Amino acid sequence: MDRHPADLYKDHLKPFLLSKAEEFMILGYDDIEIKELWSYLLNKKWKNKKDVQIHHLAGDILSVKIGEFMNYATVESFKTSNLLDSPEGQDMLDELLK
Repeated sequence: MDRHPADLYKDHLKPFLLSKAEEFMILGYDDIEIKELWSYLLNKKWKNKKDVQIHHLAGDILSVKIGEFMNYATVESFKTSNLLDSPEGQDMLDELLK
């Protein structure tokens, strides 16, 4: 798998990721891990971003809304579960993807 250009800055962006995870914890979302947040950023927010600048990446991290992240996490959860094998699970996923 090709590395995303933002991967070069991951260590430098760690304080921003920690800050965002702490913000989510204050909001009552205790189970969000840095690697999940990073995955969201790479696969959703920065999916088509090829030219990256560290200050834009930091701003993107700090602007993540809990609703955006939770929608992504829910869809990813459905993708990896066996629930998709059932018609009910497929209906639920289709509804989330609208």
